[in-house]
Amino acid sequence: MEFQKILEANSTLQHVVSKTPLVHADKIHKNLWIKAENLQGTGAFKLRGAYHKISQLSWEEKAKGVIAASAGNHAQGVAYACAAMNIKGTIVMPKTAPLSKIEATRSYGVEVELQGDTFNDAYAYAKNLQEITGAVFIEPFDDEAVIAGQGTIGLEIIERMSDVDTVIVPIGGGGLISGIALAIKTLKPDCRVIGVQSENAASMKNSLEQKKIITLDSVSTIADGIAVKTPGKLTYELCRQYVDEVVSVSEEEIAAAILFLLEKMKMVAEGAGATSVAAAMFHKVDLEKHKCVAVLSGGNIDVNLLSKIIDLGLMKTGRKAVINMNVVDKPGNLTRMLELISRTGANIISVNHNRIQNGILFHQCRVGVVIETNNHAHIKEVITSLKENGYMANLVDGDENFN
Repeated sequence: MEFQKILEANSTLQHVVSKTPLVHADKIHKNLWIKAENLQGTGAFKLRGAYHKISQLSWEEKAKGVIAASAGNHAQGVAYACAAMNIKGTIVMPKTAPLSKIEATRSYGVEVELQGDTFNDAYAYAKNLQEITGAVFIEPFDDEAVIAGQGTIGLEIIERMSDVDTVIVPIGGGGLISGIALAIKTLKPDCRVIGVQSENAASMKNSLEQKKIITLDSVSTIADGIAVKTPGKLTYELCRQYVDEVVSVSEEEIAAAILFLLEKMKMVAEGAGATSVAAAMFHKVDLEKHKCVAVLSGGNIDVNLLSKIIDLGLMKTGRKAVINMNVVDKPGNLTRMLELISRTGANIISVNHNRIQNGILFHQCRVGVVIETNNHAHIKEVITSLKENGYMANLVDGDENFN
C-alpha cells in the first residue's frame, strides 16, 4: 500500500470529517497528548475509512447498495456515508453490540440486522448476504481505501505536533493502526508507533509474536470495538512492517482509564478508545523523555454499561472495595464491626447480612460490606483494623492481597 493513497483520502475527507484536537493530558503525564477522535461526527474514527471507501465506488456499485459488518463504530461510519450519498445500506451487527450503537446506526436510515454473538459471526453472515444480494461489501479494516481513510489521523498528528516521537493506537482488526503507522513512518521514520489490545482480545499481538495470522478461540472484553478474533491479512503485513511494538491492557486497566478520562479530563471514551490511554496510565509504554500522542479512537459507550465500568474502575484505583467476612452471630457484633470500618474514614455504601448461606456455622453469619475509600493504602488500613479486632476479612476482586 502506498502513502499517496492516504493523501488522496485526506483530500476526499477535507469537508467531511472533523480535524479532532490534540488535548494535553498532563493529569496523566506531562509528556502525553490525546488525539480526541471521540469528538468525530459519529463519535469515532471509523467515519474516515468508511466514507472514503464508499466515495470511491462507481455509480453502478453505488446503485447496488452496500453491506457491512460491525460491532458499532464502522456501522455508524457506513450508515453516515450512505445517508450522505443517498445509497441503500444494510448493516449486520452482533446481538451483543451495545444498544446505543445499534440505535445510532438505525438513525441514519439503513437496515440493521442482528446476527451472532461476536463480530466474526456477524461478518460471516454479512459476507453470505452480500453474495446473495450482489451489494458491495464494505470491509471494516482489511481494505486499502478504508486504511487510507484511517491514516489521515496520522497526517493530522504530524501537522499539529511535528516533534511527536511516540504514537499509541488501539488495535482490533488493525485498520486504524495500519493507516496511522504508514503515514507516521513515511513522514517521520524515527517516531515510535505502539499498538494496544485488550488482554482478552489480543489477536494481532499474538499473530505478530508467532509470525503468522492466528485466530483466537474467543474474545470477551469491555472494549467491544476491538473484540476481533482474527486480524486482517493486509493489516497484519502493514503492522509487521511499520508497528514497533504491541502491548496489552487488562479489563480493570481499561475501566480505570475510562473513569479517569471521564472524571479528570471530562472526556467520554468507550472501552476500545480508552485502551491507548490505559497503556499510558499503567506504564505499558515509556513516556519519559518522549513526546507522546494516544489516539482515543471513540466515545460511543453504552450508558447502561458505564455504571458497571465506573465501579470496576473505582475498584482498580482503590476507591471502592467489597469486603466479605464471617461474623459471630450475637447482638452488637455487627455494629462493632461497622464502627471499626467507620473509624478508618471509609464510607459504608451497603451491608449484606446473610444468616442462612450454605457452609456457615450455626453461630456465625456472612457479612458483605461495600465501602468507599481513598486508595489501596486506605483499603489495607480497613482490612488490618478488622483483623486486629478478630474479624477475618477478605477483599473481593482486589488487586492487593491483604490476607
